[in-house]
Amino acid sequence: MAARIPAEERLTNLVVALMATEIGLTKQQILASVSGYRQRSEGRADALDKMFERDKDELRALGIPIETLGDHADPNDLREARYRIPKAEYDLPVDIEFTPAELAVLRLAGSVWSEESLSADAQAGVRKIRALGIDVDEPIIGFAPRITARDAAFAPLQGAIERSVAVSFDYLKPGEESPRRRRVQPLALVEYEARWHVFGRDIDADGDRMFLLTRIVGDVTVSADAFPAELREGAGERALSSLGAVAAAHSALLELTPGTEAALRLGRRAEPAVQGIRVPYVDLHILADELASYGPEVRVVEPEELRDAVVARLRAAAATHIDTKGGA
Repeated sequence: MAARIPAEERLTNLVVALMATEIGLTKQQILASVSGYRQRSEGRADALDKMFERDKDELRALGIPIETLGDHADPNDLREARYRIPKAEYDLPVDIEFTPAELAVLRLAGSVWSEESLSADAQAGVRKIRALGIDVDEPIIGFAPRITARDAAFAPLQGAIERSVAVSFDYLKPGEESPRRRRVQPLALVEYEARWHVFGRDIDADGDRMFLLTRIVGDVTVSADAFPAELREGAGERALSSLGAVAAAHSALLELTPGTEAALRLGRRAEPAVQGIRVPYVDLHILADELASYGPEVRVVEPEELRDAVVARLRAAAATHIDTKGGA
C-alpha cells in the first residue's frame, strides 16, 4: 500500500500542477496524476471528488486564484471543466526588479496590514512579492505594527467596491435625530486624518458624496446592482483631493500648552501662527471631539462655532461626571 501524502504536501503539489499548465487540467487528469490524489485513486470516487473540491475551496480561501475554464466552443459548459492558476497572478512584469532592501520594505508593508483588511488586488501583490523567493540579509526592524480597519462597514464596502456593486446603509449626520437611508455606488475607501471614508456616487442625490464610516449605523447591505467598473478609475485620488481641498478651506486657530499631548499631536499637522497654531480640518464635529479629549491642554480661538462645540462637549462630560458621583 502506497504511503499516504500529507494534506499540505498534496495542496502544494496541486498548486504546482495548476501553475504549470496553460490550457488547464481536467479533474480526471488531476486525480490521476497529481501526487496526493494519485495514491488514493483506487478508493471511492466520490470521496476523492469531495477531497478535490475541499482543496480548491481551501486554496481559494488562502487567496490563490484557481480559474475554471469551460468548453472552448461553449465556455458555459463546465462538464469537462479545466482548472489552472494563471501565472500572471504570481509573476511580476519582467521589467520590474527590486533590490533586497526594497523587497524588505515591501514585505514589511505587506505584514503591517491584517489579511482581512487587504483588498484582493493588494493580496495578489503580496503573493507576487513572496513568490520572488529572494531573501533579504536581515529584517529592517525587529517587529512590525498591525493595521486593521475596525469599522464594521469596511469589509462589506471593500467587497462591494471590488465587485462594482451598489450598497445601502443608514447614515447619521451630526445634528440629525435619526439616520437616513443612503444608496451608494462605492468607488473607493480612503483614510484621511486617521479616519476611513467611503467615496462614491449617491444614487438618490445623483452625485458624488463622501461618507465617514464611523457614522454608518447598522449593517451595510450589498446589492446585486452592478455599475461600470470604469467608474472606479482614479476615484481614490479624486477622493483624497476633495478631502484635501476641504481641509485647505477650513482651519482652526488654537492655543496649546507646551509639552503636552495636545501640543505633540496637533503640532504635527499644524502651521505656526502669531497666536498659537493653525490646524486644517475636514469635519468640525470630528475636530471638536478630538480637542475636547485634550481638556485644558488646548483652547480654541476661532472659529466660534468650533469653540462652542468643544465647550458643549466638555460641559456634557462634566455633567455626566457629576451625575455619576452623585449616584455613587
